Amino acid sequence: MKKKIFIPIIAVVIGISTVSFKSDFFEIAKQIEIFTELFKELNMNYVDETNPAELMDSAIEGMLADLDPYTKYWTEQEVEDAKINRSGDYSGIGATVRNQDGKMTITEPRKGYPADKAGLKAGDEIIKIGDITVADVDGDAGDLLKGAPNSEVVITYKRQGKTDKATIKRSAVEIDAVPFSKLINGDTGYIVLTKFNKKASSQVKEALVSLKTDGATKIILDLRGNGGGLLSEAINICNLFLPKGSLITTTKSVVKKYNKTYTTSQEPVDTEIPLVVLVNGRSASASEIVSGGLQDYDRAVIVGARTFGKGLVQRPKPLTYGTSVKITISRYYTPSGRCIQALDYWNRDENGNAVRTDAADYNEFKTKNGRKVLDGGGVLPDIQVNSAKLSPVTTALLKDNAIFEYATDYYYNHQYSDLSEFTWSQTDFADFKSFLNRTGFKYETGTEKAFAKALEQADKDDLKTEVSAAYNQLNNAITLAKEKSIDERQDEIENLLIDEIVKRYFYRDGLYEYQIINNVEVKEALAVLADKNRYNKILNN
Repeated sequence: MKKKIFIPIIAVVIGISTVSFKSDFFEIAKQIEIFTELFKELNMNYVDETNPAELMDSAIEGMLADLDPYTKYWTEQEVEDAKINRSGDYSGIGATVRNQDGKMTITEPRKGYPADKAGLKAGDEIIKIGDITVADVDGDAGDLLKGAPNSEVVITYKRQGKTDKATIKRSAVEIDAVPFSKLINGDTGYIVLTKFNKKASSQVKEALVSLKTDGATKIILDLRGNGGGLLSEAINICNLFLPKGSLITTTKSVVKKYNKTYTTSQEPVDTEIPLVVLVNGRSASASEIVSGGLQDYDRAVIVGARTFGKGLVQRPKPLTYGTSVKITISRYYTPSGRCIQALDYWNRDENGNAVRTDAADYNEFKTKNGRKVLDGGGVLPDIQVNSAKLSPVTTALLKDNAIFEYATDYYYNHQYSDLSEFTWSQTDFADFKSFLNRTGFKYETGTEKAFAKALEQADKDDLKTEVSAAYNQLNNAITLAKEKSIDERQDEIENLLIDEIVKRYFYRDGLYEYQIINNVEVKEALAVLADKNRYNKILNN
């Protein structure tokens, strides 16, 4: 009898599923047919000559724009760039560059690599690569810097208003996931992890074992500014500190095959050594899997500022002609069940902007020891440090490259031959503010945007004359408040300024050496590790 009832139910479910699949398939086929016909008619009949490739690129970008910023179409070259990013090896001049507004700027020449040996500096604007003018290149001109080892390229660049040339011989470039590790105070190992590429877990393990051999009885893992990378490497890094078989993350999706659990599969290096993880607002994705997972198991004290809040998982899917599409396939959840995604890209505001999860809507979860943790807005540190935060004005300074440009200006007006010579004072910060005024730095707050929109509506309602005086008064008040906000956020702005400036003179090694002694977050990490009672109280409170 049960079988007689059960079998028809199964048949109905399968039938509904089949109908649903057929319906979806028909709708997809229908829309593709409509688009193909439209595309053909447009290219054949439009009044002016069209560029089919550009039209298609615009169509693809428009389609993906309504999803999330991590779902992207990759050209053939971008596919190759992604492979390099994952592997950490390529052949080129050994410098990171920024392409913006038709300009290519060197942001960091790596110590000892061809660009550095040729004398190129951060802030140099590359005008020509060989005979090709950068401004005339469609796409990423940075690809022209790559090439076979020992091949030469002539670069024309502008520095401080003067134009010069450099002949550079390309070489193999290795991008370390762990660029720095050191024993501090004789008993604390400090490990900087900047990328989750294929080398990440092996290099962290190597540094951890080496530091323990040298006498480390405590560890600081620095994930500040680490934007993430490979999920598998995040699992493996957690595995260094957690027992085999520990659940690290769960991924959930409407596509059932992407619903998975990820657990540690190897024997750990050390499950007892006191551990602090440093994070900030630029720690994202895989960094949040590591920090969130270790926090949920009460395995580490998290220090710094709330992380970025990227709880989405992407996977590249190959397309024809060597292209690819990177698709957000699922959300990930920490061991306690938290999804720390901060922005809702599927329920946008009236301006089409993603809505940030309101703190009032965060859900409460429990760590292994019963501590309260929240979802919805990144990983909140156990010890928050104000200087590690990124306020709106600081974010605007970074976006506008104001901090980078000031560091360039500073470098050519101050000379240091040794790290111990570098000092930073209130006078320097005042000079930075003067620099902002000289260069016309401006940023628009959400309040200003709302008031401007209200004024537009007032104009339509024939009320502009009546409200203009009040609008101007409010704008003046906002301007004063913005100027004040730079002073109020001095600590976090100075942190970024000092980091960028020190790196100009003494490369990354010098930056980390400076931070070990002077950085507030590192000092806080050392302090909590030095106080065993405080450390244990945080993890058991």
